[in-house]
Formats: sequence, structure tokens, C-alpha cells
Amino acid sequence: MEVNVKVAYTGIKEKTCKLTAELLQPVQNEILKPFLPAEWYPQSGVQLTWPHAGTDWAYMLDEVESCFIEIAREIAKRELLLIVSPEPDEVKKKIEDKVNMINVRFFQCDSNDTWARDHGAITMMNHRTPMIMDFKFNGWGLKFAANKDNLITSKAHEAGVLHGEYINRLSFALEGGSIESDGYGTLLTTSECLLSPNRNGELTKEDVEVYLKANFDLKQMLWLDHGYLAGDDTDSHIDTLARLCPNDTIAYVACTDEDDEHYDALLEMEKQLKTFKTASGTPFRLLPLPMADAIYDEDKERLPATYANFLIINNAVLYPTYNQPENDEMAAAVLKEAFPGYELVGIDCCALIRQHGSLHCVTMQYPEGVIK
Repeated sequence: MEVNVKVAYTGIKEKTCKLTAELLQPVQNEILKPFLPAEWYPQSGVQLTWPHAGTDWAYMLDEVESCFIEIAREIAKRELLLIVSPEPDEVKKKIEDKVNMINVRFFQCDSNDTWARDHGAITMMNHRTPMIMDFKFNGWGLKFAANKDNLITSKAHEAGVLHGEYINRLSFALEGGSIESDGYGTLLTTSECLLSPNRNGELTKEDVEVYLKANFDLKQMLWLDHGYLAGDDTDSHIDTLARLCPNDTIAYVACTDEDDEHYDALLEMEKQLKTFKTASGTPFRLLPLPMADAIYDEDKERLPATYANFLIINNAVLYPTYNQPENDEMAAAVLKEAFPGYELVGIDCCALIRQHGSLHCVTMQYPEGVIK
């Protein structure tokens, strides 16, 4: 398959090159350095921080572990899987007859909870060298304890579990679920999250943008000012609302029910997405994902079920399902259009949303060279 790709050369006018899809990422890797890779950049593996009795999952541990085992099975079929747990031997017993153990690595470490997307390292690439960027995780703006989770990345690097240059950025609160990169200098985020007063409240929007552009070598930041999900603890993480996909595409949650509480906010989000352009000045292709039907917890509070919370791995997309056959199938069809040539794998995430997260939230992918 051939694609037309615009690549920026330092000190040279932008040129258009015709490349095969297989050559796309290596060329990016050589030219834009350092850069924050897109999630579809070749991966060495994915981190799962396993639930245990000391987490908020204690009351439903068996149910959520079944979901984690299914995620682990699908990842380990295709690439390495790093499992972080204070009890790795116990986890091994539970998964060894269900998961491809050749591809599983364990790291024994204490944890508060399981949201690897937000306490895991954010990795840049500098030529072929991964840069393990360790930002502060403060429990989504001091909502929950995160003292143990906040140490996982530094301990994993010290132990030789995560390979690359360690970059200490613990003076700045930033979660992986709050940012999306296209790999070519565009970062997509939400103003509600990044400007939350309990994260980096002493900084202005301009301060935050200057900081992130410098640290991630960005050309532009796209700030979404609208959109939310009821029951979300993250202050509108971008990975619950809109996701960057290959070929200048954004898949986003759309609400068509005027009686739904999300209708107005998501409509305004859609309008703003239509104004966004790539760094080269072209509009994004927008693909609407269905809004999941309302799911409530035992206290009648709505849970943040979203189809935007999918995980891209090598040659496959794992996407959440919610026991809503029509919506689940619609989401798969949209993602198939967004990721041509990728295998689509649905995973029942009804257990995960009981703690207000989903599939992408409990995983963190690492580019090639990080997990070995």
C-alpha cells in the first residue's frame, strides 16, 4: 500500500514524499527527533498494573480480574506485556494457563490502583533511543491517593524493567490519558483537564502550552474546550472523548439523543473539532463514534462508558464493549474505517467502568526498545 506523506525537514521547505506504509514510521523516526510518537507507532509492549485486594477493586476483584485476563491475553498474543503487581506470583498462577507467558514480564511493585495510562511513563523517541518521561501523577487533581503509583515509573527504570533515558518531570502533573499525539508535532488535549487548579494551578494556559511544546517538541496544541462524560473522575481526559488516528483522522464520541445530558456539550465539541487542522493546515477527517447507552451504578449514578477508550497495539485495536450489541457493532465499524488493515478485537469492559474507567485507562503502551 502506498501513502502520500508530508514530512518536515529542518531548515528545508516542506516536501511531499511517496512512501510505503511500512516505511512511514522509520522515516518519521529519523527526521523528527526527538518526537512524541503516536499510539500506532511500533510498540515493544504494554503495561498493565494489576488489581489486588488493596485497591478499590477489592469488592469485585474476581470480576475485574477476568477483564484484565482478557486484555492480557489479547496483548500477549501480539507483543510483550508488562504486569506490575505487589504479588506477581499470585497473578502468574491466575493467568499462566490463559495467556501466552512467553510474552509476559513481571515487575513487583506496590500500587494504589490500576490506572496505568495515568501513572505510566510517557515515552518520547530520540532517534532510536526511548526517553522515559516521568511526570507527576497526583490522583487526577488530588482526588485519590497516588503516592505508590507515582513511584512506579522511576522504580521500574531503576530495576531495568523500562529501558531508555530517564527524564524526571515530577514537578509537572500530567496523565497519559489527557494527551493525544499524531507523531508529527500535534498534541490534542482538553482545557478542563490540563488547566485544572489541582494539577498545575499556578500556571496559565500559555504557561502550560509553552512547557509542553518545549518538552514534547510540538508544532501545535489543539485545546478542546467542550465535552464531558457523567461519572468521569479525570476532568474530561481526551481519551474518553476524541482520539487521534492514522491518516489525519479523529474518532470522537457523538451524541444524537437530544434528551441525553451530554447532547449539548458533545455537539459543541463536534463543532470545535471541525475547526481543527493538522500542522500542515489540512482539516482532520472526523469519524463519529456512538454514545453508549446510559449505564448506572448501584447508587443510580451514571458511569462514563465510552467507545473512545480503545487501545492501539501492533496490528490490532482493542476496543471496549458494554453489552450493547447495536452500539458495540457501530463502534467496531467506525474503528475499522479509522484503522484499515488492523484487526479489531472487542473486550467486555462493563467491569472496568464500575470504577469510572475503561480499556485505554488501564493500559500504557511503550514504543519499541522500552520493554525487552
